[in-house]
Amino acid sequence: MNHSNLIFSLLVIFIISCKEKPSVKIALKTLNNTQFSFKVDTIVSGMEIPWSMAFLPDNSLLITELKGDLIHFKNGTKTSIKNVPEVYFRGQGGLLDIELDPNYNKNGWLYLSYSSNIENDNNGGNTTIMRAKLKDNSLVETKILYKATPNTKRGVHFGSRIEFDRNGYLYFSIGDRSDRDGLPQDITKDAGKIYRINSDGSIPTDNPFYNTKNAKKAIYSFGHRNPQGMAMHPETGEIWTHEHGPQGGDEINIVKAGKNYGWPKASFGINYNNTTFTDKTSIEGMEDPIHHWTPSIAPSGMTFVTSTKYPNWKGNVLVGSLKFQYVTRCILENNKVIKEEKLLENIGRVRCVRQAPDGFIYVAVQNLGIVRLTPANK
Repeated sequence: MNHSNLIFSLLVIFIISCKEKPSVKIALKTLNNTQFSFKVDTIVSGMEIPWSMAFLPDNSLLITELKGDLIHFKNGTKTSIKNVPEVYFRGQGGLLDIELDPNYNKNGWLYLSYSSNIENDNNGGNTTIMRAKLKDNSLVETKILYKATPNTKRGVHFGSRIEFDRNGYLYFSIGDRSDRDGLPQDITKDAGKIYRINSDGSIPTDNPFYNTKNAKKAIYSFGHRNPQGMAMHPETGEIWTHEHGPQGGDEINIVKAGKNYGWPKASFGINYNNTTFTDKTSIEGMEDPIHHWTPSIAPSGMTFVTSTKYPNWKGNVLVGSLKFQYVTRCILENNKVIKEEKLLENIGRVRCVRQAPDGFIYVAVQNLGIVRLTPANK
């Protein structure tokens, strides 16, 4: 083989290997200006809208696709799980979050949020929480734990994230379903709320509105717009959320029992036609966000970094941006965001950010799949 043919052959092999295991190396500066770098490796490819993911004990992945597919990715192979609930696939609605029970190794329960029309009427759908077990690539022992009512054909603001706290309570979010003036401030109605239930679907008797006449007893906090990020603080055990504002006013909040988070009476945002709907950004007796983004970044997905694999990231919060297609690293001090750094710029619309049990950060990206941030030597 002559010299030019050898070069051509090596080039072909290099291109093929890149296609099989695409990666990008990105250099970053940490706060003390020391350098480190990481590779962005595509772990699962060929996905449309991977909305969320969960890591099984064997390090395989369960991934939700918005259109209604639940994918098990193991040893390089994607398997479609059977007996997944039928979703109301419209706009932002579909198969949404997935979370494992904190005692999954013992009880095998997993939890899904999705939009559904279990009533089989012609009125649209609403957010639903289900638990199930996985056996022989099929969901079994399925049980609906909560179904928001009434159904609506509006295709936006379903929420919906799931998170457990240290006491085993299950929290989930439901957006305002684009009924800003009718639902978020009304505790007798679903939507625009954070909820807390027991893992079997029963409602804790110490929920803040459990004994309030006509209230939805599962409500934990209200006055929310569309929370699509939720994570437990690794040190305090508090539940943190973020939510979409309208045009401006995306928020990070620390969820507290019975508190009103202001939507739509107080907001840093404005209408999409540039008109205002409130002149207040803070109201006495309502909770202010600990951070807000104006203009909106359209946040989706949220995780606290507890891993030591990423120099100086421990204690930070990572949040995905749908609008600007990056992950923002939020540096915290006294429960305030004091600095942000953009990661993975222009990677695509980020749906979910998770720290895996092995300490690595995984990110779900629309029309790409699941990528992993792997620290690498220069």
